[in-house]
Amino acid sequence: MPEVLSPDWLLTGSPHVWRPYCQHATAPPPLAITGSEGSRLLLADGRALVDGTASWWTAAHGYRHPHIRARVQAQLEQLPHVAFGGLAHEAGYTLASRIADQLPETLNRVFFSESGSVAVEVALKMALQFHHNRGDNQRRRVVCFEDAYHGDTFATMALCDPETGMHGAFNGFGIDAVHVSIPTLDSGGFERELARISETVACVIIEPLVQCAGGMRFHDRTQLQRIRRACDEHGLLLIFDEIATGFYRTGARFAFIEADVVPDLLVLGKALTGGTLPLAATVATNTVFDAFLSDIPANALQHGPTYMGNPLACAAAHASLDLFDAGDFAARVQGLSERLRDGANCIVRGHHVRDVRVKGALLAVELSPGKAPPSEYFAARGAFVRPLRSNRSDVVYLAPPLIIDDNCLDILVRAVVDAVASVA
Repeated sequence: MPEVLSPDWLLTGSPHVWRPYCQHATAPPPLAITGSEGSRLLLADGRALVDGTASWWTAAHGYRHPHIRARVQAQLEQLPHVAFGGLAHEAGYTLASRIADQLPETLNRVFFSESGSVAVEVALKMALQFHHNRGDNQRRRVVCFEDAYHGDTFATMALCDPETGMHGAFNGFGIDAVHVSIPTLDSGGFERELARISETVACVIIEPLVQCAGGMRFHDRTQLQRIRRACDEHGLLLIFDEIATGFYRTGARFAFIEADVVPDLLVLGKALTGGTLPLAATVATNTVFDAFLSDIPANALQHGPTYMGNPLACAAAHASLDLFDAGDFAARVQGLSERLRDGANCIVRGHHVRDVRVKGALLAVELSPGKAPPSEYFAARGAFVRPLRSNRSDVVYLAPPLIIDDNCLDILVRAVVDAVASVA
């Protein structure tokens, strides 16, 4: 087979691009993508790879969905962008109403931003200022959990696990975060620790049911219910970060519905626009919103991203919600989960295989540190898979588009089975 040369744009641009999560001294060149279709990425060398990560869990409906493209195109011809400060547009206001309609009645104030990290920061600002506006300036700490990951901005870095997370270099920067263990069935340690520091705590934040980028670690509804009860007991706000878990990834439309726990602040993103344009939302309860109502201007929430509520992104979100509403995604994800479990049963358990787990449309294989093959290994088998790596373990995972067909899913599962067998 003749050698395929890299495209000119990759060669000329590489000396100037700083890639994400990349050690440039050792990393191989990135795969050059020239197009996409359905669940596949089209490479410049002529190959097509099944995307096992749905572009970091965003492309729930696959790539280039005609309905999303049509709604974005229509919005582009009418109003591509306008500032949200002092101005309003139909796409944003109807989207806020539509999001609220899908949530419990108490969660009905929607604040838009352009990325998940920023949306989490907004939730933290809301929680901290909520207590400040009510005259309680002692509550400045944020309780988060071991294996947490909530983003890469300064406050969200402080929430990440300082031992196993990727942001250890920034430990102690940003907000005052306290890391605790998720409640376990045989211990009341979480409740005791929270009671000990509760007078200084503003809020608790967690990804419900699955801690995603922190290692695809699962917990159950009873643990979330205990966290909710503890927050209520001590007057703390509970934030659910559903940027990755929302929109059927764990099975239900939102993980908190499956857990039967309603947070005070809910953060959404990723699949909200179907992987088309950047948009995130922080949704607050009436109680939180009312704490900002005042004759004092400084009591308002002083935050407003430049591209907040971008009309094109809102149009993409409307289209994505159209597709979610039109299809039985709960049943679809149940089917995906069953096929992923079948694949998990084929995985060879060996010395370096620590755990194999499935939740909704997620498959995770936890390996010893440094044992996950590189992405090139999976690409040679027709799949794009990007393992999570930490000093504690490697995790080979699948989080494919929710519309993936059986043939494409089989390619992904076989690539993972082969990869694990190579190190087991």
